[in-house]
Amino acid sequence: MEVPSGAAEVRLDIWLWAARFFKTRSLAKQAIETGKVEVGGQRAKASRNVKAGDAVTVLRGEESFVIEVAAISLKRGSAAVAQTLYRESDESRLARETRRAELSAARAGYQAPQTKPDKRARKLIRALGDIDAL
Repeated sequence: MEVPSGAAEVRLDIWLWAARFFKTRSLAKQAIETGKVEVGGQRAKASRNVKAGDAVTVLRGEESFVIEVAAISLKRGSAAVAQTLYRESDESRLARETRRAELSAARAGYQAPQTKPDKRARKLIRALGDIDAL
């Protein structure tokens, strides 16, 4: 749902929730308060109003998004609708894809065991001190 024509701004935490960067408004607010969201290169508060054309940087886990607000919405819609609310820069998209490729390449050699460890393997694991592996 687009914002009525009289209001061209919306709270940052609501917009991040509507654009599906965070699952709930409280998660969006928490990310904003911990400094993981910047508007125009400055730390923002959850109550800050954003409007079309604002530059927003969002750090979510290991991913970093550099986006421009394209539209304003008060309501959370489908993923296809949410993607129309912002435009991600090409550099940001490329950096995320290369980072994701690096992480998957680092995990390529690891294969999880197919079965539970037997009695001998459990003794070796305990001897190594890796109790969490049980």
